[in-house]
Amino acid sequence: MDINEIMKYLPHRYPFLLVDRIVEIGEEKTVGIKNVTINEPFFQGHFPGHPIMPGVLIIEAMAQVGCIFAFKSMDATSETKVVYFMGIDGARFRKPVVPGDQIRFELELLKRRGPVWRFKGNAFVDGNLVAEAELLATIVDK
Repeated sequence: MDINEIMKYLPHRYPFLLVDRIVEIGEEKTVGIKNVTINEPFFQGHFPGHPIMPGVLIIEAMAQVGCIFAFKSMDATSETKVVYFMGIDGARFRKPVVPGDQIRFELELLKRRGPVWRFKGNAFVDGNLVAEAELLATIVDK
């Protein structure tokens, strides 16, 4: 799934659209890619002379991959539905993410009960785990 199709599912736009490609969508797992460049607006202040991607944006990108998975599973789009973040459990940041990195997000569906979804997310750079978290979200009508 390229960026044009991603934009059909996510309401986010620059500078908050943090997913560049979806490379796999399965029954229980989705994999997305984020290319990190020095042109990201957050690098101006985080941190000058030592740019590191903020952990909260890594988690947000992870959540956006989960959102695409849920929307595709429900055959829905952001035109008719909205996703609300409900919780983050066990977030851990293992290594810094810097310009030039490509983050691979792997999200596994842990549980779905009605409109509530729970995912286990892992973020990798060059095969190394850089972040992980469990995410909880709900999808409701607009």
